[in-house]
Amino acid sequence: MSDRLDIDSPQIPLFQVIPRSEHTISRRLISPRALKVLYRLHESGFRACLVGGGVRDLLLGLEPKDFDVATDARPEEVRRLFRNCRLIGRRFRLAHIHFGSEIIEVATFRAQQDPDDAEVSVELDDYGRILSDNIFGSIEDDALRRDFTINALYYDIADFSVWDYASGMADLQAGVLRLIGDPEQRYREDPVRMLRAVRFMAKLGFRLAPETEAPLHQLGHLLLQAPPARLFDELLKLFMGGQAVQCFELLRLFGLFRYLFPATDRCLRNEYYSAPRHLLIHAFANTDQRIAEGRPITPAFLYATLLWGPLQSLLQQSAFQAMPRGEALQKACDELIRHQNRHTALPRRYALPMREIWALQNRFERRSGKRALAFMQHPRFRAAYDFLLLRAAAGEPVAELAEWWTMVQQLDDSARRQALSINTDQPRQAKVAANR
Repeated sequence: MSDRLDIDSPQIPLFQVIPRSEHTISRRLISPRALKVLYRLHESGFRACLVGGGVRDLLLGLEPKDFDVATDARPEEVRRLFRNCRLIGRRFRLAHIHFGSEIIEVATFRAQQDPDDAEVSVELDDYGRILSDNIFGSIEDDALRRDFTINALYYDIADFSVWDYASGMADLQAGVLRLIGDPEQRYREDPVRMLRAVRFMAKLGFRLAPETEAPLHQLGHLLLQAPPARLFDELLKLFMGGQAVQCFELLRLFGLFRYLFPATDRCLRNEYYSAPRHLLIHAFANTDQRIAEGRPITPAFLYATLLWGPLQSLLQQSAFQAMPRGEALQKACDELIRHQNRHTALPRRYALPMREIWALQNRFERRSGKRALAFMQHPRFRAAYDFLLLRAAAGEPVAELAEWWTMVQQLDDSARRQALSINTDQPRQAKVAANR
C-alpha cells in the first residue's frame, strides 16, 4: 500500500492502492452482468471500476443490492458499446444498461466544480443546491466529489485492486461516516445527503464524524427545496430497507422528520396524544420483520400509518364534524394528500389503496349479516385488517374489534356464518314464503 495523510488532516489525503491480496472482494460475489460491463469497457480501452455502495458492502461482507460502474468513457461511447443501453438524467447524464430486470448504472468520471469559474457549466440554485452538473474529469476528480469517504472506493477490473482516494478504507474499518469536503457546503449542494447519512447510519451501524453531524441539526430546512418526487424515492430506501425503526428515530433526533411529514410531526409533538408514535413504531417494526422474512411490503401501507394521526386530527375539526361520516373522510383525505404532496410526493398508485385502507376501518364495526361476510372477500380486507391490528397494538380503543375479527377468520364456513348471525336456512325459507 502507498502512504496516505492522517485521516483528520484538512489537506486532501493521498490515495492508497490496495492490491487484490490485501482486500476481501471476490469476483464470485459480483453480478455477472456487472462483470460483463466492466470487462467490455476495459477491453475497449477504457478505465472501468466498480464504485460506491457495491464496493463498500463487499468489503463489509454484505450483499450489495446494486452494482454501479464508473468509467472514463463518455455516455455516448458507452451507448455505442451496448445495444441495451439507455442514457438518462439531466443533472447527471448516466448510462443504464438493461439485462432483463437488472440494470447496471454506468457513470462517467466527473470533475470537482468551482461555481465561480465562468468556464464551468455547473448550475446552482439560491441555496447552493446543484441543479446541473455534467463536467467530466479524472478518476481522482470523481472520487473527491463523491459524498462519503466510504463511497469513494473503486474496484479496478484491470488488476482487481481497490483505489482509495479519501481515506475511505480507514473510515470503513473504524465504522465512521464522513463527508468529503466541507460538510455544510456538501449538504447545501444536495440536501438529500442528510437523508443518506441517516440511512447509512441505520444500515451499517456507523457513527457520524462530529464535523459531518453538526450541520444536520441546522440545515434540515434545505429539504424543503428538494423535489418531492426525489424525497419519495429516498423515503422508500429509508423505511423499506429493513431498518425503518432506526431511521425514524434518527430522523427525529436530527430534526429532519418535520420537514418530510410536517403534519405527522405536529401530532407527535402533542404530549397528550401518544398514539401516532406508538402506531409508527409498531408499523416500522412490522415492516422490518416482513423484510427480514422476505414478505411483501407496500408504500401504501407505510403512508397509511404515517398520515393516520394527521387524518384523525383533521376529522376532529368542527368543519369535518358537521359533515356526514363518509363525506368528511373523503374531503379530509383530499386535503391531507394535497398538503403532503408539497413535501414528499405520494403517487396516485399508492394514494388510492391508502385511502381504501382508511375507509375500510369503519366497516370493521359491522359484525353481522351478509355484508360482513362479503367484506372478508374484499381485495383490501387483509391490508385493512393488518392496519386494525396495528391500531390496537398502538393503544387505540379497537382491541376488542381486532380480537373478534381475528377469531372469525379462524372459523370454518359454517361457524363463521353463525358468528355473523347469518341464517343458513334463509334462502330456503324465503323460497317457501314466495310460493305461498
